[in-house]
Amino acid sequence: MAYDRAANERNAIQGLKLVDKPLHWYRLDDGVMGGQSETLHSYDSVLNFSGQINCNGGGFTSIRSAIPGGLPSDTTGVRVTYVGDGKTYKVLFSDGNKSAFGPSRRSPSWQTDLPTKEGIEETATILFESLIPSLQGGPINSDTKLDPPQIQEMGFMLSLKLSSGKPNPVETYGSGIFPFSLKIKHIEPVSAGSDCNAQSSTTS
Repeated sequence: MAYDRAANERNAIQGLKLVDKPLHWYRLDDGVMGGQSETLHSYDSVLNFSGQINCNGGGFTSIRSAIPGGLPSDTTGVRVTYVGDGKTYKVLFSDGNKSAFGPSRRSPSWQTDLPTKEGIEETATILFESLIPSLQGGPINSDTKLDPPQIQEMGFMLSLKLSSGKPNPVETYGSGIFPFSLKIKHIEPVSAGSDCNAQSSTTS
C-alpha cells in the first residue's frame, strides 16, 4: 500500500501555539521510503511524539506542523521546553515546500540536534543562525539564509543521522526495533534583543 502523506496531513492534530498561531501536527516517517517505523502523536496539555523505530529498511520518524504566514521578521529563533527519553532528536524548519523533506526535495531543511535526558524537563534556545541546511539526509554548503517570514513549517524528528550527517550513536538513538518518546511542553519565539544570544540548553 502506498504511503498516504496527504491523509496524514488531513488528520493533523492541533497542539501548542507559535506566535499565537495554533499548530497542527501530522506524522511523516520512513514509510514514505518503504520503511516500517511508526509515529504516534497526541496532545493532552503537552505534545506527545512517540512510536517505534524499525531499522530494517528505514530509520526515522517525525511530526511536522505548518506555520501559516511564517514568523515575524525580527525572530531569531525558538525556545522549546521538553521532556525526553535520553535520545538525540532533531528540530527542523523549512519553507514548507512539499519536496523539502522527500527524495526529490529542491529546498533545504534547516536542522539542529536536540539532546535529551531521560525523564528530565529541559529548555533549549535554538537560534536560526546555528541551524545546518540539509538535503537528501546530509548537510550542504549554502549561502541561503533562513528568512523568518519564509519559515512555513517546523518539525521534530528521531533519525539514524544527526544534523551533521554523522550517525546518531546507538546510545542516543537505539538499534533494531525500539520505542521512543518526546514530550514537547512549550514552543515560543525568540526575538532580536532578547536575553538569549546563543544556542543553549538548561535543565530544571
